[in-house]
Amino acid sequence: MNKKNQNTVTFLLTQDLESPSGLGRYLPLAKNLSKEGFIVSIFALHSNFYKLQHRSFYIDEVKVTYVAQMHVRKESNQTQYFSFMRLIWISILATWKLLVHAIRLPVDTIVIGKPHPMNSIAGLIGRSFHGSRIILDCDDYEAASNYFSSTWQQWIIKKFENTMPKLVDHITTNTYFNKERMMGLGVPAEKIDYVPNGIDKERFTNLDPLIEAQIRQSLNLEGKKVIAYIGSLSLANHPVDLLIHAFKLINEIEDETNLLIVGGGKDIDVLKALVKNHGIEKSVKFVGRVSSDLVPYYYKLAHVTVDPVYDNDSARGRCPLKMFESWAMSKPYVTSNVGDRCSLVGNDLMKLLSKPGDHESLAQKIILLLNDSELANDTIHAGNRKVVNYYWDYLTNNNIHVYS
Repeated sequence: MNKKNQNTVTFLLTQDLESPSGLGRYLPLAKNLSKEGFIVSIFALHSNFYKLQHRSFYIDEVKVTYVAQMHVRKESNQTQYFSFMRLIWISILATWKLLVHAIRLPVDTIVIGKPHPMNSIAGLIGRSFHGSRIILDCDDYEAASNYFSSTWQQWIIKKFENTMPKLVDHITTNTYFNKERMMGLGVPAEKIDYVPNGIDKERFTNLDPLIEAQIRQSLNLEGKKVIAYIGSLSLANHPVDLLIHAFKLINEIEDETNLLIVGGGKDIDVLKALVKNHGIEKSVKFVGRVSSDLVPYYYKLAHVTVDPVYDNDSARGRCPLKMFESWAMSKPYVTSNVGDRCSLVGNDLMKLLSKPGDHESLAQKIILLLNDSELANDTIHAGNRKVVNYYWDYLTNNNIHVYS
């Protein structure tokens, strides 16, 4: 380990390390800070806290401690929401548990992963106890993208998203949209660093071809062209219904093509009903949630991966992990020209950006890649060239000054 840096860094997270940001952003950043000599701890909430067998453990050199239940419960393929009174109690308990760990030992830097009430309050009080520096990471615009069971929840999240940037010492964000939004709130540009999403190289290398073959066989995908969506099934921020509408058109032309939907969420039953209404059940496979170590194998099954989006603040506030994961797995990737996606893909992949919210345009781009092997190969090579700049060891090293 590099011993040149012995700064202590604590992450306060309101999600677990199986959630997209936890697994794809905070954990790889923490691991690579540790490799650079930082002493790193993660205190987090868990989506199924009371069924955990181990609540404290190490991942590489990073100490991870789950302290309380998340604001939602994720079990099997469903996301379950709590009643009003239960949610209030869970939020109070989570805030208290995060606070206890934030003030237990002095640290140089506290990273608040998303400006939620529980970790924000704990971080601010932790700073007052130990004089720690606070970095706020904004990897989403949740007031515009999350599902809320009531308007008061959305109001609270919006209040924290608009207030916390003014109270912390520094901010990191993975989209220029969020950076500009915070500057519009009066936050100086020099207080904000752009740190995009990236790839945890260890998760996407040294795959076992036997496991890939077994999964392909179990899904009856041998000899089939596969279009894959891998991610959350929540229509509030991931319009998978747009992809299903597009696939109905594709299925009429490419009847040997399958749509593979990997993930769970509150709208999985809505999406299954839509597939049934379109009469395409035989060609659409819902896999459900899979363990993080199996996710790369589902990318391997795909001929094309898709991230359907509308032109709205929800999409502008996200830096899609799917893009970097597809590039790392040498898969062509189709999305739309919304937010940072245009600048991320660059000129050589611009032709594969569909019109936002247009399922016909989305279908056309997918069909183009399925039928033009030269274009698909050119796309793969372009992605391979780009992804080297988005491995987390590279991103961490490039932004080491932020955490020092």
